[in-house]
Amino acid sequence: MNPPSPHRRVRVSHRSRRALTALAGVAVAGAATATAVAPASGHQDDAAARPKPTIVLVHGAFADSTSWDGVIAGLRRDGYRVVAVANPLRSLSGDSAYLKDVLAGIDGPVVLAGHSYGGSVISNAATGNKNVRALVYLAAFLPEKGESAVDLSGKFPGSTLGDALRPVPFTHPDGSRGTDLYIRDDTFRHQFAADVPRNRTDLMAVTQRPVTQAALAEGAAEPAWKTIPSWVLVATQDLNIPPKAQQFMAERAGAHISSVRASHAVSVSQPGKVTDVIEDAAGSTR
Repeated sequence: MNPPSPHRRVRVSHRSRRALTALAGVAVAGAATATAVAPASGHQDDAAARPKPTIVLVHGAFADSTSWDGVIAGLRRDGYRVVAVANPLRSLSGDSAYLKDVLAGIDGPVVLAGHSYGGSVISNAATGNKNVRALVYLAAFLPEKGESAVDLSGKFPGSTLGDALRPVPFTHPDGSRGTDLYIRDDTFRHQFAADVPRNRTDLMAVTQRPVTQAALAEGAAEPAWKTIPSWVLVATQDLNIPPKAQQFMAERAGAHISSVRASHAVSVSQPGKVTDVIEDAAGSTR
């Protein structure tokens, strides 16, 4: 019997040919799937590895850190580390220097949020700080260099704060005299927190932290909102900072703007909305 010729063609049945074609298709599809999935999986792993920013909250005048209680609860529930700063309310430059020291003790990215006069403080303190990735202003001041809280609250009609204040003289350690400002107990709820239950506002009035007249009149330094992305929540029923002033400052800063029907005490009356805005800003940093 003669050996098969090397040039002889081997016959393959139709059934075998179909099986080989199917196997080849599975192999190609598997390779394509591996190529498509691998990069996406790696990207997700990178995002998961990046830490969430620390949220630093700065209260304003006539309040204290307990004004953030509902916001803190929401942020912590969603996995954020939170620092609520006790704002001294003594002078804009001094309060800003204090906040800078607090920020220096925090590792990693930071989202800095300020309410009311606290907006002026975060604007000063964050300038030049590369760890601060976003600024959030909640019924707050966004001053330009040289502007004061007094200037901005009087820029548009609507603030009735002046008539609600109770001035109290005090003596500085160096012997010079100053003036602390409180909101009178009988006007506190209407002026500051009209949409908060009375049993809560009665406590807020008693525990309010005074701000010095000098702090509200002091001009701001170069503001951080010129270089750091900002978010603004406008409180449309605010009697301290007119809503038109809030809108004006937000638009001037090129901020992401939202609004809510709320009094000046927006972090107390609308903690869910405040938390949403802060987390929106935090999400942009990851």
